[in-house]
Amino acid sequence: MSESKLDAVYGATNPTELAAAYDQWADSYDADMADVGYRHPVVALALLTRYLPVGTVPILDAGAGTGLIGELLGILGYPVVDALDASLGMLEVARSKGAYREFHHAFLGEPLPFADARYAAAISTGVFTTGHVGTEGLPELFRAVQPEGLIIVTVKMTLWESGFPEFLAEQESRGIVRLLEVTPSYASMPAGEVTSPCVAVALARSEQTAQ
Repeated sequence: MSESKLDAVYGATNPTELAAAYDQWADSYDADMADVGYRHPVVALALLTRYLPVGTVPILDAGAGTGLIGELLGILGYPVVDALDASLGMLEVARSKGAYREFHHAFLGEPLPFADARYAAAISTGVFTTGHVGTEGLPELFRAVQPEGLIIVTVKMTLWESGFPEFLAEQESRGIVRLLEVTPSYASMPAGEVTSPCVAVALARSEQTAQ
């Protein structure tokens, strides 16, 4: 994989620039991620299956990209998944796989086009990272998930250490979510020339919905 592709997405300075970088990468993304041993989908899905009964639907794949998660969710017994991504190019690749019910072009960190409590769970991999989105992307995910629903996110360690635990503790104190688990750190792309320590986080939406 050309490091220029990673440089382009990590170096994005605004959502439009980020989406354009992913549009340019869409056709080769799956092969490039396979070459570097991309781990986020496997780790995040392991967490999801630990806490979400098989058959629970619907699920939001927030930052669906080319549909790596959607394909695997179907295999694992979660058949109704909606895709959301900032890149139309990536969504077109995801559409070709036949793994999703709906496709939404939207940016995490901005208002999402969903009613409150629409989803039983949300999963987001490779999104909470350099040049993408930070804790500002979480409240809309929380809003879109049903009480007692599940939220799974992967977080780059540098971002995690820049206030994520404090933000989640504040959300928990307000009765919005409960922290279920934080994994040990792991390399997101262990076979790549450049990789970053990350963690995956499991959260449960609390019954209390007052903000």
